Amino acid sequence: MGHTVIFPGSFDPITLGHEQIIHKALSLFDSVVVAIGINADKRTMFTVEQRCSMIRTVFANEPRVKVVAYDGLTVDFCISQHIRYILRGLRSASDFDYELGIAYANRALDNTIETLFLVADPQYSHINSSIVRDVLRHKGNVSAFIPKTLTL
Repeated sequence: MGHTVIFPGSFDPITLGHEQIIHKALSLFDSVVVAIGINADKRTMFTVEQRCSMIRTVFANEPRVKVVAYDGLTVDFCISQHIRYILRGLRSASDFDYELGIAYANRALDNTIETLFLVADPQYSHINSSIVRDVLRHKGNVSAFIPKTLTL
């Protein structure tokens, strides 16, 4: 059995940075589960179904990418899916500080699950889903921030 990594997030919407991190992960793992966390307290622009559909569209030609939605703790989802690796993408030092705290919490919940960090290339360091949503709200062109196969 090969190794699978879970890449959890809200992906509201998926960005070029997310896409690049997933491609990097595919060079290291047999498969990537892109897991959209359902958070009732978080206001999103796109429904869970829309976000799943967007990611499936971007990776339509990559059978090693699976897209799922889950509710609850990421560690519990990993356990239920027999996945031992959590992937997080980093754009900056502040991302690392934030993600390290989450990694430590996950480690305390289950010390058999490892969190791995991949760094986005510099040309993607300024892109995040919040910026994309803001540009969309103001009817701007988001094509420089999202995968080419998407139209929003």
